[in-house]
Amino acid sequence: MRPFANTPMAQTLLAVLLVLASGYTLPDLSRLRDFSWLKVWLSRWTRVGDDASTSRVPLVLLPLLLVVACLLIQAALARVLFGLPAFAFGVIVLFYAWGPRDLDADVEAVLKAPDSDRRNSAAQALRADPATATLPLEAAPLVEATFASALSRWFGVLFWFVILGPAGALGYRIVQLLARHPAFTAEIEASQRSVLERTALILDWAPTHLVAMTLALVSEFDAVIQTWRDYHAAHGRGYFTLDLGFLGALARAGVEADVMAGDGYATDVSDPLVELADARKVLRRILVAWLAVIALLALAGLTH
Repeated sequence: MRPFANTPMAQTLLAVLLVLASGYTLPDLSRLRDFSWLKVWLSRWTRVGDDASTSRVPLVLLPLLLVVACLLIQAALARVLFGLPAFAFGVIVLFYAWGPRDLDADVEAVLKAPDSDRRNSAAQALRADPATATLPLEAAPLVEATFASALSRWFGVLFWFVILGPAGALGYRIVQLLARHPAFTAEIEASQRSVLERTALILDWAPTHLVAMTLALVSEFDAVIQTWRDYHAAHGRGYFTLDLGFLGALARAGVEADVMAGDGYATDVSDPLVELADARKVLRRILVAWLAVIALLALAGLTH
């Protein structure tokens, strides 16, 4: 039997728990998630493309090169001091790629806002894409935006960290920023943005479906599954496409069923604050379920 801390999945679980704990106990550390260096790299990469005598250099190669560099660092550190530097590197990169904003704090700011103006202002931080239209203070848009933000801030990063380690988490975050954050998209031409957006959708495909399946398990199974079927029947694109809009529909169905069941001692599905509070509760259940699966995989690794 192998020592628990020496199994890769156990190290993954420990790294995730450390990052989650640091977010709750040391929230000020989130200011370290500064990607200003990426803007410098982006401007230099763009100049290389402009100066090239042939076609422009594909911008999607930038996150790919960073992922390869991260993989090489992982491999090198794994050979030093029983892999402890590699584990520390993984924790640091996962923390850096997480968020960057604290979703729990953003939801709490909306729920605790003293008046409607400040509540509406606080709600804008829940948008997964800052370039999207103003988020109305209504139940359905709030729930959809909160789930989309959870996918970008939590589940997408976590999924790729489990699959590829710190390189996966960093690559996911960089693609998300280049494809969707206005600070970066403003400097990228349309054709390059289209490729990056498609890449972002590809990276979101698997975690989105896993979130949907977990949502069915931790909320009202029948309501979620039926909504999933109805969505694809209405859009006629099938399950194996990059149309990920079903997550918003499933989120509304799951949260509404949860609220109507009286979870949290409130049953008003038209109250945006009730729905938002329940959406946060459901997302926490999904995160715990994911961590439980990782823990089971870690325990299974003890016997091999």
